[in-house]
Amino acid sequence: MPHSLNELFALVWSGWLAAWPSGLIALIWIGWLISWAVASFWSGRTQKRVLTWNAQAYRIPIIAGALLLTPWTAQALAVRPVWVVGNGVAYALAAVTLAGVLLTWWARIHLGYFWSNAITHKEGHRVIDTGPYRFVRHPIYTGLIAAILATGVGVGTITAMLGAVLISLGLWQKARMEERFLSVELGADAYGAYRRRVPMLVPFLPHR
Repeated sequence: MPHSLNELFALVWSGWLAAWPSGLIALIWIGWLISWAVASFWSGRTQKRVLTWNAQAYRIPIIAGALLLTPWTAQALAVRPVWVVGNGVAYALAAVTLAGVLLTWWARIHLGYFWSNAITHKEGHRVIDTGPYRFVRHPIYTGLIAAILATGVGVGTITAMLGAVLISLGLWQKARMEERFLSVELGADAYGAYRRRVPMLVPFLPHR
């Protein structure tokens, strides 16, 4: 059994290393996924959520993009990188990836019990405008999009870049759905005033 486990671990790890310019980016994502999964238990009671069928509008591109981004998809399709980045660029992209996932955690801490993986209305829900929410209305999505795009560029395959674009589009669509939902649930006055002060995803852009 230990021998089989070692072989399994070697297969998984070599899959990441074979397709990624550096194992560092993979380690960043593995660490984020584990910590995010553990933190999912830190969430308040849900009062209302977007219907599951409606949520498919953003879930489908995110799931499809995630599958395309994995190194095993590139291996299965025998896709070769369009370019191979050097060590300096790889470390720079890893830094962008790390900055993006750290932004998600900064936002997660400020959201506290109001966080949810889905679009929901939590008990006592209110507009959060502290921390990164002073600069963008959806800093978790901003951080994820930046990290995902940096990862796609670093991997350099058509499948990875297409996957990164699909995930980014899915997150953008989720942000738009969340805007409409929160405007109704929190009130047009409260959330509308916040929308007029703070841009949606990109800091310092005109507010919409």
